[in-house]
Amino acid sequence: MKKSLNFDIIVIGGGHAGIEASLASARMGLKAALITMSAQTIGQMSCNPAIGGLAKSHLVKEIDALGGEMAKITDKAGIQFKILNKSKGPAVWATRVQCDRALYRRYALEAVSSQEGLEIIEDTVDEILFNNGRILGIRTPKGEYFSQAVIITTGTFLNGLIHIGLKNYPAGRVGEPPSTGVSQSLLNMGLKIGRLKTGTPPRLNAKDIDLSVMAIQDGEVPPPPISIFTKEITNPQLPCYMTFTNEDTHRIIRENLKNSPLYSGVIKGVGPRYCPSIEDKVVRFKDKERHQVFLEPEGIGVDEYYANGISTSLPEEAQISLVKSIAGLEHAKINKFGYAIEYDFVYPTQLKPSLETKLVEGLFLAGQINGTSGYEEAAAQGLMAGINAGLKIKGEAPTILGRDEAYIGVLIDDLVTKGTEEPYRMFTSRAEYRLLLRQDNADLRLMEKGYNLGLINKDAFDMLLYKKDAVAAEIKRLKSERCKPDSVNPLLRKVGSTEIKEDASLYKLLKRPEVSYSDIIQISPPEKELLPDIINQVEIQTKYKGYIRRQAEHAEKLKKIEMVKIPEGFVYKGIPGLSNEIVGKLEEIRPLNLGQAGRIPGVTPVAVSLLMVAVERQRRYASKEGRDI
Repeated sequence: MKKSLNFDIIVIGGGHAGIEASLASARMGLKAALITMSAQTIGQMSCNPAIGGLAKSHLVKEIDALGGEMAKITDKAGIQFKILNKSKGPAVWATRVQCDRALYRRYALEAVSSQEGLEIIEDTVDEILFNNGRILGIRTPKGEYFSQAVIITTGTFLNGLIHIGLKNYPAGRVGEPPSTGVSQSLLNMGLKIGRLKTGTPPRLNAKDIDLSVMAIQDGEVPPPPISIFTKEITNPQLPCYMTFTNEDTHRIIRENLKNSPLYSGVIKGVGPRYCPSIEDKVVRFKDKERHQVFLEPEGIGVDEYYANGISTSLPEEAQISLVKSIAGLEHAKINKFGYAIEYDFVYPTQLKPSLETKLVEGLFLAGQINGTSGYEEAAAQGLMAGINAGLKIKGEAPTILGRDEAYIGVLIDDLVTKGTEEPYRMFTSRAEYRLLLRQDNADLRLMEKGYNLGLINKDAFDMLLYKKDAVAAEIKRLKSERCKPDSVNPLLRKVGSTEIKEDASLYKLLKRPEVSYSDIIQISPPEKELLPDIINQVEIQTKYKGYIRRQAEHAEKLKKIEMVKIPEGFVYKGIPGLSNEIVGKLEEIRPLNLGQAGRIPGVTPVAVSLLMVAVERQRRYASKEGRDI
């Protein structure tokens, strides 16, 4: 019997974007539905079993600070926690967490299934229903479901096509069928669709691997949680291992390129530049004698390793040969072969910064459908799509994070302003204000927003206020307390720092690179022992104050340009000095302000100046007539 049910928001897809979108919607008090082919695959880690890494952990911690779930699930499933870039400055410190794949799925399903106001529906979507540029709901084999907003988070499932050698077959991932109706619905709406490609390496049976010839890669002790809400990591911790390809491996790959779907022209989609297949590495880096291969455990008590570094779509026999050519893997057996997958995506310049489509009101897109790669990028978009769909239904303005506020802001602004022709991956180099956007201060930057949205509870927000006060109080104490040369010079000699000749404040001493907070408390400890997180903030804010202040001032100056809004429906054609090409770009993107306009590829600083004059002229004209623009 056909069903006809009503929801406020329908989320299509149970991956990392879908989890965050559906949870945010329900936690904002809305009636939400999560449509997935199977509830048991909610939170599936289709590629490597890890969360975080360079720049990606910044996204995870921002999701956490806003009230999302990814970091919490990661801590529950984590089996190795590692801090990357520890020898560099705090702006590029990053946390990477190896996860138990099955545990991650289990805790993701628990989070979604226990959420009040959220219903899980196991079904497939045949069609997105819309009329007169407005979303209506969805049609499935079981019936029709109506809603005020639909969020599509389908990952690699849109017309997914798996390639192993010259063989290919339709699938969203191994063992699961693709989604075909959704792509046709998007085309019917008038959205422009492209084709991308990604891939995965083989999974190896642990029993047949010689780990003794490999370099061991241990995690941190004790493991540092990635969520600010996690007190302690309780899972057993496991090591990873590193080995290398060699000339024999590369010879096998070169000999089999004729059977590679990527190099024989079978694959049409564009692959990720920064996460290439082993075939790409061998072809592009001809002079490189070897490439790293990391063996990452799939879980506690699981006799399987993910062979990170040899993502491939070569034929099965070639995969067997190349694996056996690697030191330590001579007798390895492949449990699951690597493969490439092609899938549809929507060019993201067709989205507003809220992630709502420009063509169809109430339709939001998040994750790989927008051209991104990675669990973290997907989850960040899912969270913001869920938030903004909820705000739209409530009749409130969307939450748009600035490039100076969050990596999430950089991610979404890049997508909707610049677009992408290849799978987009987050890097710290993409953020102009990375000293302001550190992973350690995500809660200080964003938790208040999460609290105001109803995604952070009062206890957590009160803890944030306590932390802010404690950091400020300790910095104030360090500035006021002074020490004499006799009392501090022995310590300065010990740490290799220049001795002082007159009294100096503790704050001034802590600014020195050689002096740590642990040194300072030997001279004068605070009345109460401080939490490690507070100590970390005190030290960073003291040592990098000048750099942070300069970057904040620069961001504030640029905000004056950002704040010059461009009226909705503004007519670009006819502005003196603007070329037809630039007018075309502005009409396509429809920037919200001059800052966004200036980031559109091909829009010159001169064009932005001309646009500023035109906007100001229209504002003055409207003001004379008593209108707002």
